[in-house]
Amino acid sequence: MKVYGNNQPEKQSASVGAGKVGKPDQASEKAAVEKVAPIDRVALSGKAKEMASMIGSINQMPEIRTEKVEAIGQSLKEGTYKVDPEKIATRMIDEMI
Repeated sequence: MKVYGNNQPEKQSASVGAGKVGKPDQASEKAAVEKVAPIDRVALSGKAKEMASMIGSINQMPEIRTEKVEAIGQSLKEGTYKVDPEKIATRMIDEMI
């Protein structure tokens, strides 16, 4: 609703926006929708498509790599699991940088 102060708009009819009563036919309804509703479009770059593909692949991977967990568990049971402190230190430093 607009407020016009002391100057009222000229010749506004009380029936503005009033149309025929009842259900509009399908052709006019479709035309109204086509005029009102713009079509949204998305254009993805090659990099975006590649990223979406990678994300889809990652989401399909299991969260826990059970074969690796089982192999480490087996080597712990056998007493053959070796820890390389130098390798651990290198990875820790790489992650800090």
